[in-house]
Amino acid sequence: MQALRTTTSLRPAAISGVGAFRPERVVPNSELVERIDSSDEWIRQRSGIEERRWASAEDTTLSMATAAARQALEHAGVTADQLGAIVVATVSNPMRTPGVAPMLAAELGSTAPAFDLSAACAGYCHGIALANDMVGAGTADHVLVVGVELLSQFTDPDDRGTAFLFGDAAGAAVVSLSEVSGIGPTVWGSKGDQWEVIRTREDGMLTMAGQSVFRWAVWGMAPICQQALDAAGVAATDLDVFIPHQANARITAEMVKQLGLPAHVPVADDIRRTGNTSAASIPVATARMLADGSAPSGGLALQIGFGAGLVYAAQVVRLP
Repeated sequence: MQALRTTTSLRPAAISGVGAFRPERVVPNSELVERIDSSDEWIRQRSGIEERRWASAEDTTLSMATAAARQALEHAGVTADQLGAIVVATVSNPMRTPGVAPMLAAELGSTAPAFDLSAACAGYCHGIALANDMVGAGTADHVLVVGVELLSQFTDPDDRGTAFLFGDAAGAAVVSLSEVSGIGPTVWGSKGDQWEVIRTREDGMLTMAGQSVFRWAVWGMAPICQQALDAAGVAATDLDVFIPHQANARITAEMVKQLGLPAHVPVADDIRRTGNTSAASIPVATARMLADGSAPSGGLALQIGFGAGLVYAAQVVRLP
């Protein structure tokens, strides 16, 4: 039997560019509290959120993804016709089919293979893992990864447990062939026996067993972070920035404590101004931190996504 030709060794890949889009509409806590019999102070203490961005009537998953993607391509110095694949992580595409990715490809002027993946708040890190593998195997030289969510359309304004949590945004990254590896091994997995704790209701609105999710994230995700550090051969003290999924400020604070993260390492706090944007939260926070200088270009970042499924993924990356 004749053997098929294959790539015998993996090629190094790195993130070459990032981009982000936030809708213009700012929604402060004060706009939500009356319907859920709450207060601004209660929301801040419970989640760390002060405001979030919600899409306007003109903003769609496609338009937001396109804006973030174009920014990432420009940052990377990559043109749409150079893309070998496009991966869009989202759980808020209003249509069952087609996916956002093929339409995004058309908007960008690309005919690359394009597909959506559904891994909720871990979707972006899943996408980075897939892109790294595609570049490594020689399937593509450049892969566009987008996390985009329009969660305001699936948020019940009368649900006291979720009405204040979610925001809308898109973030993107280009993963490219590199001289040296800039993406560490991904540590990922799932706990599907707990799928009911974060899900959509029969009416399509999001619902969540908040305490169960909080306990899982607080006690389960710090060890995953440590595994990702170990897999990449770096210590917490080697990091230049920590960019966890922006789920809850208290979850982030506990992970920082359990990891023993040095005080000088900046930690993403996009949750405060943008809310929980699910698959978009990590790239959006990354773009913000690079823009304001709190994350250094070329620095090492630990990123972890976790959410509905329950699913998770973490990796150490070098920032573009």
